[in-house]
Amino acid sequence: MKAAICYEFGKPLVIEEVDIDPPKQGEVKVKMAATAICHSDIHDMKGELGGTVPFVGGHECAGYVEEVGKGVTEVKPGDHVVVSLLASCGTCRYCRAGLPSLCNTVFTLDRESRIRTKKGKYIRQMVKIGGFAEYAVVTESQAVPIPDDLPMDRASLLACGVITGFGAIVNRAKVPVMSSCVIIGTGGVGLNAVQGAAISGAYPIIAVDISDSKLKAAKKFGATHTINSAKKDAVKEVKKLTEGVGADYVFVTVGNTNAIIQGVGMSGPRGMTVIVGLPKITDTITLSPFAFIKDERVLTGGFMGTTNIKLEIPKLVGLYKAGILKLDELITAHYPLEKINDAIGAVERGEALRNIIMFE
Repeated sequence: MKAAICYEFGKPLVIEEVDIDPPKQGEVKVKMAATAICHSDIHDMKGELGGTVPFVGGHECAGYVEEVGKGVTEVKPGDHVVVSLLASCGTCRYCRAGLPSLCNTVFTLDRESRIRTKKGKYIRQMVKIGGFAEYAVVTESQAVPIPDDLPMDRASLLACGVITGFGAIVNRAKVPVMSSCVIIGTGGVGLNAVQGAAISGAYPIIAVDISDSKLKAAKKFGATHTINSAKKDAVKEVKKLTEGVGADYVFVTVGNTNAIIQGVGMSGPRGMTVIVGLPKITDTITLSPFAFIKDERVLTGGFMGTTNIKLEIPKLVGLYKAGILKLDELITAHYPLEKINDAIGAVERGEALRNIIMFE
């Protein structure tokens, strides 16, 4: 099979023939159909999230179950599945509390890979997937069955970008109806936060970005107001739109520490700012504690939308089929695996919402 391998941080991926081991106990072998490119993949390729090379990236995936290991009961060969990085054991304290996205179990695939070079050297599967390859072996908990009639390019978006943005609104913050929301960054994750806020009945929904084209897209996803922060003081504009007090909820979907500080400044008393986008692992922020003490503000994180993928991905499929959840509009272009570096470059330059690598 072919895989796109990162051999050196900051360099283009290398397309290479590799071998894949069969699935072990509790694992599933998936034939990839589509893998969307997420900004986290770009962070990984630059070495901004830590880790080592070589590795096979890609984590926003959909495909077909080809083989299952011993003990697998939730999927079978032939099933169409979304493949997410959210692996869960079902028995740790977080899984038992209904928070499988926080599962802290170390899986075999955290220590081992199933992908080998033709010389027999194992290559790390990023986040237990390695979806920039024609096949991947993942844990059973990462594979969610979907209807056979759901297009695979749309399905792949449900693995990360959709659940991260949408879930930050409905799961992590639990935004009540008529609450004011600001979404900083209107890329793939940000637009899903916008539509999550719209479906939740928030108002106003204020999208902030430096790209007029992305802000235009945000309006289509449900933003009621937009602010180009390269042209206006975004904090002042948010205050104007929220009766001078600031927003009830702010979601920072870009990996930028200045945006986090700006987001806190946009929040009102008792306002919650949720960090969604991934900055560099070495980045830090400095904030005065008085903004949190006096006005009881909250600054928190939101990992992968606090999503229970087994329960919520089928519900999101239902919303899409009902015409409520937008997926088609997130896709900019499709590329074969051989053109992956072109697809990544377009995303990095801000020319695309989601480019998708197609394997069929």
